[in-house]
Amino acid sequence: MTAGRTRRARLGTAAGGAGLLFVAAAGVAAAAGFGGEADGDAAEAGIAPPASATVTRQTLADAKTVDGELGYGPDRTAASRLPGTITALPDTGATVSRGRALYAVDGDPVVLLYGKLPAYRMLQPGVEGPDAAQFERNLKALGYSGFTVDDEYTSATADAVRAWQDDLGVAETGRVEPGRIGYADGPVRVEGHQLDLGATVQPGQAVLTYTGTERRVTAELDVDDQRLAKRGGRVEVALPDGRRVVGKISTVETIVTGGTAGAADDSDAETKIEVVVTVDEQKALAGFDRASVELTFTVSERPDVLTVPVAALLALAEGGYGLEVLDGKSSRIVAVTTGLFANGRVEVTGDGVTEGTTVGVPR
Repeated sequence: MTAGRTRRARLGTAAGGAGLLFVAAAGVAAAAGFGGEADGDAAEAGIAPPASATVTRQTLADAKTVDGELGYGPDRTAASRLPGTITALPDTGATVSRGRALYAVDGDPVVLLYGKLPAYRMLQPGVEGPDAAQFERNLKALGYSGFTVDDEYTSATADAVRAWQDDLGVAETGRVEPGRIGYADGPVRVEGHQLDLGATVQPGQAVLTYTGTERRVTAELDVDDQRLAKRGGRVEVALPDGRRVVGKISTVETIVTGGTAGAADDSDAETKIEVVVTVDEQKALAGFDRASVELTFTVSERPDVLTVPVAALLALAEGGYGLEVLDGKSSRIVAVTTGLFANGRVEVTGDGVTEGTTVGVPR
């Protein structure tokens, strides 16, 4: 071996999202006076690597495209809190808004209201808490007055409730049973019936399923791709007719798919990341009730940068990375600064590294 020839270690694997590199070999010796290229005699004596690649100028993006389903989002279940007989059900596909009946048990409605907190206790004078405040906000939104919207359910609230109950055609008790109201984030679309009209229902039994009223996209990601799913992140949605619209990640949940519910040891169960994407341009989605779409998640993007295959990087003894630049029958080692890693390529900058430069890459 010619004295002074630079030894190098090729990089094996790059973790694209995190930009972490794992060195496949060690013991790298720097060229004398390293800072750009190796000793000239050593370069000419060097043997060119068995393969090469060209430095490319491009937009580098850490992105991934997955299949999704355009619909109305994940199904939710409305379960009865009351025993009795189902005496009314909305049609499948119908929209139910605040103050309307989700269904009826023994002739009296179970009314939809808006809120995050579930109904869990009887509301009556003397009750205080966020559940009372949430109910009073709904009562005011329905047009009833004469009470103060706060966290106290007072006799004035009870008077307004009696007026509401009179309009509903139910007993005017001034109290609100938890089983006679149900909360959702907003209007709901009835997806399906779990019980038929006239069926007997028990507490905890599912009556119907529902979704939101806006079309949205649901997709499942592998756990390894969780970095792609950040709430509020931008997503590009490719529609069946070729058009593309922009969506925003609204919810991210960990779910378990496959397998048997309740099984102690179920090898078929698989953990996934469920992502729901909302689209502001609802008109663009008109005509697509249930359809397959493609979603492109982009974590980061670097436009107009120089890139090389990750495998072209060399680990240098003094730290950092370099490239073996090929020039005819000779080569030299050039130090580079790395940027974004994505799709098997890496952003690089360095003296003498320009678009079209040929660099060594192991086969």
